[in-house]
Amino acid sequence: MGKKLKNFGLIGFGVVAGVAATFQFSAFAQKDVGSPLPLDELRQLADVYGLIKTDYVEPVDDKKLLSDAIAGMVSSLDPHSVYLDKKAFREMQETMAGKFVGLGIEVAMEDGYVKVVSPIEDSPAWRAGIKAGDLITRIDNTPVKGLSLDEAINKMRGAPHTKVTVTIARRGDDKPWVVPVTREEIHVASVKAKLLEPGYAWVRISQFQEETVDELVKKTSALYAQNPNIKGLVLDLRDDPGGLLPSAIGVSTAFLPKDQVIVSTKGQLPDSNQTFYGRRDFYAVGAGDPLAKLPAALKQVPMVVLVNTGSASASEIVAGALQDYKRAIVMGSQTFGKGSVQTLRQLSPDTAVKITTARYYTPKGRSIQATGIVPDMAVDESADGDGLNALRVREADLDHHLQNDTTGSNVKMVKTRQRDEVEEEQQALALLKNHKPTEYGSKDDFQLVQAINHFKGLPVKLAKADDAVEGPAPKELPGTEQKPVELKGASAAPVKKK
Repeated sequence: MGKKLKNFGLIGFGVVAGVAATFQFSAFAQKDVGSPLPLDELRQLADVYGLIKTDYVEPVDDKKLLSDAIAGMVSSLDPHSVYLDKKAFREMQETMAGKFVGLGIEVAMEDGYVKVVSPIEDSPAWRAGIKAGDLITRIDNTPVKGLSLDEAINKMRGAPHTKVTVTIARRGDDKPWVVPVTREEIHVASVKAKLLEPGYAWVRISQFQEETVDELVKKTSALYAQNPNIKGLVLDLRDDPGGLLPSAIGVSTAFLPKDQVIVSTKGQLPDSNQTFYGRRDFYAVGAGDPLAKLPAALKQVPMVVLVNTGSASASEIVAGALQDYKRAIVMGSQTFGKGSVQTLRQLSPDTAVKITTARYYTPKGRSIQATGIVPDMAVDESADGDGLNALRVREADLDHHLQNDTTGSNVKMVKTRQRDEVEEEQQALALLKNHKPTEYGSKDDFQLVQAINHFKGLPVKLAKADDAVEGPAPKELPGTEQKPVELKGASAAPVKKK
C-alpha cells in the first residue's frame, strides 16, 4: 500500500515491532541433510567467489564476503530468518535481557526520514527534549535520506557515554534544530501495572523478556495488595512485538488453570513438533516456580486483552490461548500474524543463525500465520477510527512470508475493501500530520476506556461495520453481564507486497 508504517524498533534494541521472533534456543549440531549436496550449484558458488576475488574493482575481505553470502542465503528464506554476526548476536542477547545502549527512542521510517514514535521516559532522548512526531533528518551531519532504518539505527548506536548529534525537524517549527545526545545503557521494563480506578487494573507487557514472568508476579501482587477486590483486569499487549517463548507460556499460565495446553508447534524436525503446557518446566528457568507467589484471584478475575497490529508472535500466543479458552475478551484490532517460531542455532561462541523451524498453533489448533488473531470485539484506536494502526505493515505484507496452512478451515478471514492507492497515500499523510500518539494507560486511551466500559456493562464503541469479520457472534462474553454484541473485525488494509 502507499504509506504503511514500517519497521518499528528501539534505537539500539534491534527489534522490529510485529516482526520480532518468538525465540527458542538450541545448540548447533551438524545434521544429516538427508539428500546429496548439489555439487554443480556449489561449484558455481565457488566460481562466483573466485571471480569476485580476482575481477572486482576493489579487494574484498574474505570474511566479509562469506558472512554476506551466509546472510543472503538465510534471509532469502522468510522475513524472520537471519544470520547474526558478532555484533548482531551481542545486540540480540542484550535485547532479550531488556537492556541496550542507545538514545532511548522508538522509531519508524517516514518519507525516508527517521520518525520518533515515542521517547522512553527518563532516557537521554527524553531529557534532550526529543518528542513523539519529531523527524530525524541528519545523524552526525550524515543525511538520513537514503539510509535504511537499520543503517540509521546503527549510526545512533555506540558505546556508553559517547555523543551523537541529531538534527530534528518538528512540525510547526520554521527550521530544524541540532541536539547532541549522550548514549546510555537503557533498561526497558517488561511489565507495567497500575490501578486505573477502584476495582479495575491495567497490566501492560511491552515485550516478553527473561524477567517478564517474575515482573508479572511482582506487579500483580502489588496491585492486589493495594486493592484485594479487583473486578476487572486489562492485559495490554498492544505494540508488543514478541520475545521469548517460555515467557509467553508463563504469562498465559498465570491466568489459566494449571497444565492447560498453551501452544503447539509443527515443523520439519522431530523436536519442532511439540506441545507446550502450563507447567513450570515449560516457563521456569531456575529452581522453583515463579508463579507460586501469584495472587490466587488472578485465575478468576474478568479480563480484557488489548491488541493491535503491533501485537505479534509471543503476544499472539498469549492472546490466542486466552481467547481459545474463553478466559478473556480480546479487544482492539487484528494482530500482526506472525505464527512462526525462530530457533537460535549457535555457529560459534559469538555468531548464530536465527532460523524459522516451526509454525505455532493455538490450543484449538488455529494457525495465525499471516492472518493474526481476530479480536472478539473490534475497537478502533480512537473515536475517529483505526488511524495509523490500519496503515501499518502486517506479516502478510512481507515478502516471501510463510503461508497459513489452515486457511479455509477454521481461520476467520478479515474482509478487506480495495482502496485507491493515491487516496490511501493522501489519507496516510494527513493522519501522520495530525496524529497525536496515545499514551497507553492514560485517561485519553480510547481502547482502554472501552475495555473498562465492557467490564461495567456500559456501551462499547465498536469498529465500523464495513470491516466486519465472517463468523457468528459469541453466545456469551466472559467478565461482564453485558448482553452479547455482534462481532466486528479489525480494520484491515488491502494486502500488498512491500
